[in-house]
Amino acid sequence: MQQIENILTSQVQKVVEELYGLENAPISFQKTRKEFEGDITLVTFPFLKAAKKKPEMVGEEIAHKLMEIEPKVVGFQVVKGFLNLSISDEYWKSILAESLKKENYGWQKANETSETVLVEFASPNTNKPLHLGHIRNILLGYSVSLINEAAGNYVKKVQVINDRGIHICKSMLAWQKYGAGETPESSEMKGDHLVGKYYVKFDQVYREEIKALKEKGMEEKEAKAQAPIFLEAQEMLRKWEGNDPEIMKLWEMMNQWVYDGFEVTFKRMGVGFDKNYYESDTYILGRDVVLEGLEKEVFYRREDQSVWCDLTDKKLDEKLVLRSDGTSVYMTQDIGTAIERHKDFSFNKMIYTVGDEQNYHFKVLFLILEKLGYSWAQNCSHLSYGMVDLPSGKMKSREGTVVDADDLMEAMFLEAQKQGAERGSYEGVDAKLQEELNEIIGQGALKYYILKVDPKKRMTFNPDESVDLQGNTAPFIQYAHARICSILRKYEGVENVDIHKAELDTYAKGLVKLIYDYPEVIQLAAQESSPALIANYTYDLVKNFNHFYQNSPILSLEDENLKALRINVCQSVAKIIKSSMSLLGIQVPDRM
Repeated sequence: MQQIENILTSQVQKVVEELYGLENAPISFQKTRKEFEGDITLVTFPFLKAAKKKPEMVGEEIAHKLMEIEPKVVGFQVVKGFLNLSISDEYWKSILAESLKKENYGWQKANETSETVLVEFASPNTNKPLHLGHIRNILLGYSVSLINEAAGNYVKKVQVINDRGIHICKSMLAWQKYGAGETPESSEMKGDHLVGKYYVKFDQVYREEIKALKEKGMEEKEAKAQAPIFLEAQEMLRKWEGNDPEIMKLWEMMNQWVYDGFEVTFKRMGVGFDKNYYESDTYILGRDVVLEGLEKEVFYRREDQSVWCDLTDKKLDEKLVLRSDGTSVYMTQDIGTAIERHKDFSFNKMIYTVGDEQNYHFKVLFLILEKLGYSWAQNCSHLSYGMVDLPSGKMKSREGTVVDADDLMEAMFLEAQKQGAERGSYEGVDAKLQEELNEIIGQGALKYYILKVDPKKRMTFNPDESVDLQGNTAPFIQYAHARICSILRKYEGVENVDIHKAELDTYAKGLVKLIYDYPEVIQLAAQESSPALIANYTYDLVKNFNHFYQNSPILSLEDENLKALRINVCQSVAKIIKSSMSLLGIQVPDRM
């Protein structure tokens, strides 16, 4: 309610100065509670001492004076120290007109004063396909990117692809030993699925070898370290680090299979990136920065020659940044990568979309960057999110029990298809359009169900609930949009209508007030990196539209002025639904 608050603040200031001699009085507004009359509430407690009167009398005095100088205020109700003000229909109609006039109502255009926000998300490993956990990460990061753009920022979307290390060598080795030259083409499998198959194969063989060694009397810890296939994987990693031509060729081939597979998944999800960073490049970054920091006494060296950062003054631990042999750790490369990104994009803010198990890591990273003198580190943030479970429990990638992202998207498509057929929604609709609708509804159900939850909360994804046409789901919202489009197609406008001659009923006015809130919701969602604020705002808008639809006749009206006004309300609601859902990466169909 910022716009009307700004108008009323200056007017209330004049009133309390005239009535009580108060200059620069603390003026506070809040939304009027549903059980009371009014649109916006002024808190009058701060004026009581100067007025030396009871709260009810102060409220009435302010209200009467305010109505004399501000035509937008047309009524009031005093409830103790709260003054509930009613705003004129004409003001709300002007808001409605503004929402219809602007192409993207509520969105801000980036300009020369806008900030550049860099958002990191996805960041998969090249030893397995994307799974349900990645889906939450990707949907959050991409939606936060869209919301920041709508809030008027320049946005850059990046990911770090984890394409090196022992886990990558496990897939490579298993394919080398058991793959018999199998390729994505020969197997008719997506490349990331094929590589993931051999990651699971490695673990199966590894477990069998550990079991055999334990049966011979070896302790489990030693058996894990001495299993032949694990020793072979370690040797392959050493060869990779030594740029062995044969191993590098194998690594490049299998990684490309995975990249090609990821691209198919990203395309179906409707996401993309401005730049990919690769861990095989970034793992060497940061080492020189640490050595410079050592000279500046930001870090210190221990007797074994390892390098550490002492953060005990910040009530954190000491953090290793270089091993005793001079090699980097993850913190080292994250320091280097952050600095590299700032060179690439000169960002004002950077948002890391990473699970909550890394909360401590990012707290340390940002502090170290600050200690190194990078002022922009204060504007780095961690979009921490909880794990995604299924009704059946947790996922385990090594055992091949993960919920594959591609399989889940296909399952959502099929569920949308099934429910559409059961409802008889596709009678007379050609097969191609049916397929498009099923994809829009299935993808929307998946995205919305995940994004409506506060990112910080652990969640359970229930595919059956997500496609329900009732409740807080994407199909519920998509159906409302399709219903409005159906109304608009049937409307036959007449000339010389005047919506100013028609009154906003309670239901229409409630909708316009929600439309009015939309720009603020976008800004708040950007500030808090929370797509859930957009999702739940949209759900509230649709619930209120349904009350309006059930209680306020539209097409059957004989009063053409009132009909036109209610059609305008429908048009604006449809526009906001489409806009807000697009910020979640979700399409809304014109018919269902």
